[in-house]
Amino acid sequence: MQRLIEMFGDCIRLILIPFILLAFPVIGVADERSRTESQPEWSSFASGGYEHWFDTDIDNSGGFSVDRTIVRGGVTYTRDYRRSVSISVGYTRDAYDFSGSRGFSGLRPWDDVNSYRIGMPVRWGFDRNWTLFVAPALRFSVESGGDLEDGVTGGGFAGFSYRFSDRLTFGPGIGVMSQLEDGTSIFPALIVKWQITDRLTLQTGPSLAGTSGPGIGLEWDSGAKWDVSVGVRYKKLRFRLDDEAVSPKGVGQDRAFPLFWVAGYQINDQIRLSFLGGAALSGELRLEDEDGHGIAEEDYDTAVFAGIAVDIRY
Repeated sequence: MQRLIEMFGDCIRLILIPFILLAFPVIGVADERSRTESQPEWSSFASGGYEHWFDTDIDNSGGFSVDRTIVRGGVTYTRDYRRSVSISVGYTRDAYDFSGSRGFSGLRPWDDVNSYRIGMPVRWGFDRNWTLFVAPALRFSVESGGDLEDGVTGGGFAGFSYRFSDRLTFGPGIGVMSQLEDGTSIFPALIVKWQITDRLTLQTGPSLAGTSGPGIGLEWDSGAKWDVSVGVRYKKLRFRLDDEAVSPKGVGQDRAFPLFWVAGYQINDQIRLSFLGGAALSGELRLEDEDGHGIAEEDYDTAVFAGIAVDIRY
């Protein structure tokens, strides 16, 4: 059974990586039904969430769990339903707890990781059908006790979409992002929003129904206050270690493909509550030295996670 899960994870990796959307908040496909010319020019948004990744085994002994806390916020200036500019900031804390005395876990490679992100997504519609997306971003990812300037990376995303009909918007894009002690990552992406039926929608995005990370999701809207989503996303956390780690000022990495489900409840026009869970496939932990040379690398078993999130718009 475990082998089947691993094979499925490998298939997801081959299919999803070339088509994921870079993880910047607030980029989305314009929805004419929800935006009108009379919409207020300025609006604000905020969200917060908590995820617990239950203890999972690392190959060749040991295991780990993670408690993840996410906070985001920002403001948006909307010229009309086709054109907007946002400034967004975000903070994520990943608290790792390694268990075991041998192998990768026995190294106690890192503990708490702090990630900060600043982005400025821009959506510009030239006419009723064509829309341009641009999103520069700056990130800082360091272990607690490390220097922020040692964990800085930057890049951006650019792409365009074409509105084929009221139900289908589609377009290509490209992402460019620097990486700590590694080559610049350049990859293609897709922008998709396909309303299959009045209640069923398939879409790509950086934040899907309470989850974080680029990916694709299928959402069913009950027509009342509840909706349900399922999907897959790509998670890659790469960060600078502090100067007292087993590899001083080295680099840590956690990569996986989480399959998720989300049940969302719209409390009112401004507040949405989401309950989420899932399983992360093809997980991999990697430890490098200060120059990016590999020290240790291990796969980990399927990791089950659950969490809660709230989104506020006003």
